[in-house]
Amino acid sequence: MIARRIAFSALFCCAALLAACGSAKYGWSQATTLDTIAAYRTFLSQYPNDPHTADALSRIAKLQDEQAWTTAQLASTVQGYQQYQTAEPNGVHAQAARDEITTRERTAAWRTVQKNETAQSLQEFLAKYPSGPEADQARDKLKVIAGYRAELGTAPSERLADRERDALEKRFGKNKDLSQVVVLQPDANNPGYRIASAPMSEQDATAACATVKQAGRSCKVIQVAG
Repeated sequence: MIARRIAFSALFCCAALLAACGSAKYGWSQATTLDTIAAYRTFLSQYPNDPHTADALSRIAKLQDEQAWTTAQLASTVQGYQQYQTAEPNGVHAQAARDEITTRERTAAWRTVQKNETAQSLQEFLAKYPSGPEADQARDKLKVIAGYRAELGTAPSERLADRERDALEKRFGKNKDLSQVVVLQPDANNPGYRIASAPMSEQDATAACATVKQAGRSCKVIQVAG
């Protein structure tokens, strides 16, 4: 009798274990078929110690990441992508979110520059956004606005160049295009010190040279290096 009871108890335990394993297997199959965050959470709540626990947690993380990314893409705004970064700082799309934010901020900054295109605003834009289609446009516009100088003379030494610069500023300073005269350092193509105007448009440089030539001095229009 005792042996029969023991055998019955063992058989009952085995049956219960098989039933539990079967239920967990079915639960995992159902979760993977539905493949939703809710389905995996249900599985975890019912079978917290199942071998598929880690798989369920991993799949939940991936689904949450994809949901956050889809939401960001639908919003398609700087704020939307920033919210994705906050929710998923190590998400699969973290770099893509940073790129999208940069693109939108660069586009907005470029629109602002276009409302008041000056050499300073273009240079400041390029300092912050050196690459991208807007940067190429900014460089092209900068060449037009400030891609030239009026070269007023040369000197063999910096001391003489500074003296000549001061004399030219005193003589032509009332001319808006010659209100600032600078000394350009020697380079590979120009061994001497050059005295020139500040960067300006080709039209303004030509006009400045015309003024200087009328005063009996030599002058030529040169392009800004780089």
